[in-house]
This record gives sequence, structure tokens and C-alpha cells, in this order.
Amino acid sequence: MVGMTQAVIFDMDGTLTDTEALWDEVRRELAAHDGVEWPESASLAMSGMSTPEWSAYMADQVGLGATASIAAERTISALLERYGRGLPLLPGAVAAVRRMAEHWPLGVASSSPRVLIERGLEALGVRDLIAVVRSTEEGTARGKPAPDAFLWVAGQLGAEPAHSVVVEDSANGILAGLNAGMPVVAIPPHFLPPSPEVLARASVVLNSLEELTVELVQELGG
Repeated sequence: MVGMTQAVIFDMDGTLTDTEALWDEVRRELAAHDGVEWPESASLAMSGMSTPEWSAYMADQVGLGATASIAAERTISALLERYGRGLPLLPGAVAAVRRMAEHWPLGVASSSPRVLIERGLEALGVRDLIAVVRSTEEGTARGKPAPDAFLWVAGQLGAEPAHSVVVEDSANGILAGLNAGMPVVAIPPHFLPPSPEVLARASVVLNSLEELTVELVQELGG
């Protein structure tokens, strides 16, 4: 280990893979197929939600599917099909993961279902570098901004929250890291970027993963 930093925990969608807009596109297409009008507040409302949370929202608030389980199954199946056509990765993602893995154990804490997280890590070619993976659908129904997933990953890595550096893109993801008592690197996405107020609470704001250096993470975790 370098310095006092003990672990680095990445988010997935919007942080390593450029898939936040893809999620929104798929959900809108499903709603259009059913003749359901898409509420403009829905995209932001579901950001960071766990699978039980967003699928219930889709069924109850959007009107997609008779039950939450049906909404989840349709959405995940559609996303897997889209992922199969080619998964868009964010610039510098692979290099950043490999750079961090040379110094610290790594984890992923994501609101995506496990099957989509695994597919994304396989596409990145870094699955072997990620020691711990947690989907918010596992073990708890509380998605981000609740700190549960980040705290669980840190615990599994044997790292203290204050020395576990989180890399996030979304507002609820940034808040989840802060609620876990962890230093947060924010990399705002092009799709639904966090407000200036939320970004101001992050430890540091970067333009891309290419700016995520070992020296920076060492300083933040110390």
C-alpha cells in the first residue's frame, strides 16, 4: 500500500462505462412501446436507486409493467441486448483501474444489477483486478445516496472508510460516498451532471479518469 490509503472503490455506470444515457434510452423505449408517457422527472429520480427501488418506481410511477419484477426483467433484458452490441467505455477507464490496482485493492459498488456489472467489467478487461463487487440489489434494498454498498465493499477489503477513496460520477453516488465517510473523487458525466452544490462537497472534481493519479489518491486517502 502507498501512504494511508487502503482501498479504491469505483462506481460503474457513468464512471467506468458510458452507460447512464443508455439506461435512460432503454427505459424510454420500453415506455414508448407500451404507449406510456415518460415523466421528465423520472430519469433523475431513479439515479442511484437499487434494482428493487427503480423497478418499483418504473411500475408504480411510470406505469411500465404490472409489477416491479416485470419492469426489472424487461429493463435488464433490454440492456443486456444493447450491451451485446458493444459497451461504450469512458476514456481512461481501463488505464485508471490498472493504475490503481498496482497500489491498492479495488472494489466496485454499483446500483446496476450484478449481471450488468459483471458484463461491464468483462468488457473493460479488468475483472481480475476487482477484488470485491457489490450491487445495491444484494443484501439491502437501499440504493445510493445510502452508504450501504460503499461501506460493505470497504469492510470486505479490510479498509477503514476514511481511507477508502470513492470514484463517482452521479449526485447520489457522490452523496453515498460522503455519507459513508469516504473521500470522494467526482468526475461529472455529460448525462445528468451533479449540481455545483453537490460537486462542491466532493474532495476533488476531475475532468476525466485520465486525471486520476496515484499521487492524488494517496493524498486523499491519507
